[in-house]
Amino acid sequence: MNDRNPLVSVYITNHNYGHYVKKAIESVLSQSLPDFELIIIDDGSTDNSREVIESFANEERVKIIYQRNKGLNVTNNIAMRSAKGKYIMRLDADDYLDQNALLVLSNALEKDPKLGMVFPDYYLIDENNHVLGIEKRHHFEKDVKLMDQPAHGACTMIRRDFLLELSGYDENYSCQDGYELWLKFIDKYKVKNISTPLFYYRQHGHSLTKNEDRILQTRINIKRDFIEKQKREPLKTLAIIPIRGEKNSKYNLIFESLDHEKYIDYKINETIKARSIVKTVITTADTAVIDYVKKKYRQNPDIIVHHRDPRLVRINIGLTDTVNEILSLGELKNITLEAIMILAFEFPFVGSSIIDDAVHTMMIFNADSMITVRPETSLLFQHNGEGMHPILNQEKFSKLERDALYKYTGGLSLTDIQLFIKTNKLIGKKVGHVIIDQKAAHGIFSEYDLRLAKFLAAN
Repeated sequence: MNDRNPLVSVYITNHNYGHYVKKAIESVLSQSLPDFELIIIDDGSTDNSREVIESFANEERVKIIYQRNKGLNVTNNIAMRSAKGKYIMRLDADDYLDQNALLVLSNALEKDPKLGMVFPDYYLIDENNHVLGIEKRHHFEKDVKLMDQPAHGACTMIRRDFLLELSGYDENYSCQDGYELWLKFIDKYKVKNISTPLFYYRQHGHSLTKNEDRILQTRINIKRDFIEKQKREPLKTLAIIPIRGEKNSKYNLIFESLDHEKYIDYKINETIKARSIVKTVITTADTAVIDYVKKKYRQNPDIIVHHRDPRLVRINIGLTDTVNEILSLGELKNITLEAIMILAFEFPFVGSSIIDDAVHTMMIFNADSMITVRPETSLLFQHNGEGMHPILNQEKFSKLERDALYKYTGGLSLTDIQLFIKTNKLIGKKVGHVIIDQKAAHGIFSEYDLRLAKFLAAN
């Protein structure tokens, strides 16, 4: 390598991807932008990766680092400290670049000194390099007002000075480097997308994205820690748990047992554990529930029972009138509240960590309301009179971010209290989301659902 600092530093992280890493390396070396360096970091591979990597050792622009089991974020920081480029970008060993990727992304950064991060659309490929489709992001400058859909962790080009100012990557997290960095960047710097696919993202059985539970829990931790580092207190939130009662429910759960606890206690105790909840209101017309909660939680001033008008418990009656009644309760008269959370009684596994995560997410992205969702990846059809047809162009080759489907799970909704007071609505215009796992999305509406919930609670 020569002594002049290159414009771009690309680093490839590899662990046992000997089958793919050659293509990743060659995609960098064949870039139309010649002003780059390539750092290859092998993290303790036990396959043929070293042999493949060593075949590029004599390339002038290549630097090779061997290490053992440092993990992704430690490796990211090693690359950041080793890099000499003005801009830096990670490429995963099982992915590869379009020939013009470095040219297009660096040009965007060169034109705007305030821009700290730029990221492109990308191709989805299988294990045999067959293109499955194109992932097209929202246009950030024209369309995006809520910044809660982060850039891809890899193949995102970053101004290295800005990255250093943010102290690089937090090594406490073993995955989700892109999400942690995203929160830090959008808080301080400008970000932008390029509406052109510029890299090839491989989907196969070993992809990190398959490990949903680990990813979602890491995101919860990242957002919690981000709020704490800013020394911000969670929004003072009122939790409301509506219970229709035996006469008005398809299936009566109230005093069923769930993991050696009464169902109602299992639900209430999660709000007690949540740091963001200052008061919890059980609202019901069922006198058995009222008597039980008053007796069981009489020593806890943060648990309030609201005797709900039976007319407001009927099927298809909304919650706004009930919420207005609750806000006028004497027990809340001298309490400062910033948000209202509705916790559906039928979803037992929406626990304290998800409750707090919804509050943290609303704070970070400045949303006016929040819902819990699950990505809907099934192909959905609609009958148009002539037969069944797929909706939202789901059968198309290009996958547009605006066409992505999310299913509202029904377990939780969160609203800024000033929005509710002003509009009398529990969902605003700037609606954020929290993706929850399959267990948390499980609702109980039948005997079968209850049996499954008991199994999930015990395991």
